[in-house]
This record gives sequence, C-alpha cells and structure tokens, in this order.
Amino acid sequence: MYKKLVIVTRKTRLQELVERFNTRSQAKFYIEHAGGDFADYEREDDAYGFALETLRRSLDFELPQQLVDRSLVSTFHFQKEDLVVTLGQDGLVANTAKYVGAQPIVAVNPEPARFDGILLPFLPNIARGAVEQVMEGRAKMRDITLAEVRLDDGQRLLAFNDFFLGARSHVSALYQITCAQQSEVQSSSGVLVSTGAGSTGWVSSVFNMAAGVSRFCGGPPVTPVRIPWEDRRLLFVVREPFVSRHSQAGIVAGILQTGEELTIESRMPSYGVIFSDGMEADFLQFNSGAIAHVCAAQQSARLVVS
Repeated sequence: MYKKLVIVTRKTRLQELVERFNTRSQAKFYIEHAGGDFADYEREDDAYGFALETLRRSLDFELPQQLVDRSLVSTFHFQKEDLVVTLGQDGLVANTAKYVGAQPIVAVNPEPARFDGILLPFLPNIARGAVEQVMEGRAKMRDITLAEVRLDDGQRLLAFNDFFLGARSHVSALYQITCAQQSEVQSSSGVLVSTGAGSTGWVSSVFNMAAGVSRFCGGPPVTPVRIPWEDRRLLFVVREPFVSRHSQAGIVAGILQTGEELTIESRMPSYGVIFSDGMEADFLQFNSGAIAHVCAAQQSARLVVS
C-alpha cells in the first residue's frame, strides 16, 4: 500500500542562524555578544541531527525515504502511497496535518528533555513499531478536528490549531463580525478561532490575560475553555476589542456549535490577512470586501497514537 516514507523535518535554531549570518562563527559572535548561550544552540542542533539519523536507520523498510523541510510542506504534493513521519515540535505536526489529507501521521519527538510533545507520542528509536502498525493497517488513530476558512471568491485554508484574522502589522483590524444572528463592527487586534487541539495554545494566552485582569480588578476567577481534540465545536476570541462611536465589543468570545459558522467581513483597505497555525508566510489576503466564513472542516487530521 505504502510506497514511500516522507519524513518532514524543520531547521534548528542554529541552522536558521547560520543562514542569517552566513557562517557558524558569525552566528556564535552574534549570540554571545547579545549575552546568549550559544552552546545551547549547538546542543539542540546535535540532538536533532542524532534524532534524524536514528529515525532514518530505524525506518529501514527498503522503502524510499524523502526528506521534506517544513518550509516546503505547503507546496509539496503528498500522495496516497506516502507514509508521513514528522520529526520536530508540536507545531510541525500542526503545519503538516493541513496538507496530507487523510494520510496518518506518525509524530516523533526529537528531544523529549526539551519539548513537552503533547502531539508527539513516539521517540526516534521506537517509531519503527508505529510505522509498522500503519503499514499493516492496525495502528491506533486519533481523528482531530480541523477548522476551515472560506472566502467568497473560493479561496480556502485549513487550521490544525487556530486561525488569525486581522491586520498584518500592529495597526487595528477593522471588520464586521457575525455569530448566531448577532452582528457588530469591531476594531481590535484581530480574531482567533481555535480547534480543540489549539485550545491549549495561542487562544489560552487570551484567557491568561483575562484572568490576570480579573484578579487585578478584584473579579472572579477566569477558567480557560478546553475542548476535546475530536470535538467539532470551535472556540473564538477577539483580541483587545476597542469601543468607540464606530466599534463595539459585545461579541468577544464564544463557541461555534457543530454546523455553525463565524462570518467576518473585512473593512481594511490593505494589510488584512488570514493565516493558520502561526504560519504567516502562508496567508490569504483579507482586505475590504472580503468575507470569511469559519467553521469546522469536513477533513480531519489522523494522528497515530501509542
């Protein structure tokens, strides 16, 4: 059934620094001059290199292995015969899952001492067993709900963790938001829409802020909202809504029930964007006249679990 192993990788911090400063020595000078610990960058790079070597050796199934860097995932054409393995942080799983369709993903933690790995159940030296189970059709899977945004012109984007809808820079985003037959014009730092998998991610920082403000004002405790990964509900929050004569803050958070959608119409002449899972380079233009419809996607991510 499977004819190729596609191993999705990502550059280490050291590799990115060397690309930026051209040489390792110049990167070291920059980090140490800023008071940083360059040795930590080297340890991370060494650990990742060792993990990749270990993983590739352990997955010697006499199948071709193709390495795909994270930066190329959005343009890589995954085939049904590809068995996908990711080696990196949780975000690498999120950024890969949107593009592999129904293909199962074996997610590997390259350095458990450094990364918590909520989405990374396997280590490089034991990933072989998980891959064997996938190849034999007996792997245990967990289906994870994705979010989808559609524009009226037909453009579409998926999110594993969350969407950001707003302005590209630090200027305020201006738009009209509609949810559950309620609608208002808002000026804010943008809107986050989160899946269950993302409810412990970026959107949780908004609840942390709300909890701190509530404590400061002597108000009640604020409990973050958590949604199971398989749940088809979505959570949305508005970041820093500003109230004025022309903008309101009545719709600042909510849960989209199964089948419901959030509609946002841009009123920004320029710099409006929509991106998912922190990948700002892979975005949709969201300028005046664009209308975004956000809901749970029909497609789910399939993560192999232990």
